[in-house]
Amino acid sequence: MSPITIYHNPKCGTSRNVLGLIRNSGVEPEIVEYLVTPPSRETLRGLIAAMNVPVREVLRKKGTPYEDLGLDDPKWTDDELLDFMMAHPILINRPIVVTPLGTRLCRPSEAVLEILPQPQRGAFSKEDGEAVVNAEGKRV
Repeated sequence: MSPITIYHNPKCGTSRNVLGLIRNSGVEPEIVEYLVTPPSRETLRGLIAAMNVPVREVLRKKGTPYEDLGLDDPKWTDDELLDFMMAHPILINRPIVVTPLGTRLCRPSEAVLEILPQPQRGAFSKEDGEAVVNAEGKRV
């Protein structure tokens, strides 16, 4: 079992970039395609608690039923927001990465570098060509 888990959407460029940065550190993570296998309510609650962020901060707006469901209304409690995320996993923002150094919503993708236990092993550029790590494995 890998010491790193990524809650991943392979259709998301940010998620693919984060996966690439994890692999560039020499680790093959456990990949949870959360749209295929959503986390349980308890797991999601635990991830949010480990990130020490409000539940609302984990809601994804773009490309989701966020607006149609009126989720910008402050009337929704954390439990109700979790209910919506359980019913519509696409509402869970991604990628969430769990490592021995912490749990983080890795947006932008470079945020994963702060919680990777192993250094980068070489150069890495995002899919759009933006350099993130140089040939010496240092953040650009």
